[in-house]
Amino acid sequence: MPAWHKSAIMPEDKIITKNLSPDLSVVVLCYQTGKNTETFVESIIKHFFSNNITNYELVLVGNYHPGKKDDTPEVLRLLAAKYAFVKFVAKPKQGMMGWDMRSGLEIASGNFIAIIDGDGQMPIDDIARVYKEIKSSDCDLVKTFRTKRGDGAWRRIISIVYNAIFILLFPGVFYRDINSKPKIFSRSALNKLHLCSNDWFIDAEIMILARRHKLIIKEIPTNFFKLADRASYVKFSAIFEFIKNLIIFRIKEFKK
Repeated sequence: MPAWHKSAIMPEDKIITKNLSPDLSVVVLCYQTGKNTETFVESIIKHFFSNNITNYELVLVGNYHPGKKDDTPEVLRLLAAKYAFVKFVAKPKQGMMGWDMRSGLEIASGNFIAIIDGDGQMPIDDIARVYKEIKSSDCDLVKTFRTKRGDGAWRRIISIVYNAIFILLFPGVFYRDINSKPKIFSRSALNKLHLCSNDWFIDAEIMILARRHKLIIKEIPTNFFKLADRASYVKFSAIFEFIKNLIIFRIKEFKK
């Protein structure tokens, strides 16, 4: 399977909008979301229209494992051909979620950059909520925190442990939910972070670096839906990897 790139654009009567310099970029992580991506993208378009958000681009990330059945790259290619405000990246995997996120951030061109998972667990209307909040405030970063979760007791326990260890190792700043999305940055804030994680730790890295740079951060409440058609991609080994990375970053902080 080739590495896809954005290609031909449909005739002008099929294009909804075309923004060469978007105010908002939404990076959607679409790992193995397949045809469900179409519904997710169309829902974003409708929601933005109802909220009078017009100057935006969608950056779809569908990196894949060669040899593994996955129609996501082709779905993304077709969406990019249909909508001029959609671009995508779909390359053979060289990392996990962190690498995917950084792949999308690299090609996002907006003044504000939001990140959301494309699996449907996070309410689409949260994108407009964090965007409006960061536009109307002096915040550098706005994110959600989950007050209700539909993904089971095990994931809730993991989240409580993650956040407790984070607060213990990085005192002075209290974040309710470091892994929750969407997250949205100003362009200047994102440029300060220089993210490098390739795995599930990248959400924690964002918050650690935001703390280091004394960014102004706001959290707003949200609900988190249950995945109906697949299990979580977060494996048990990821817990130990996460804790190890937290300790490594804590040691780096001591050295600064």
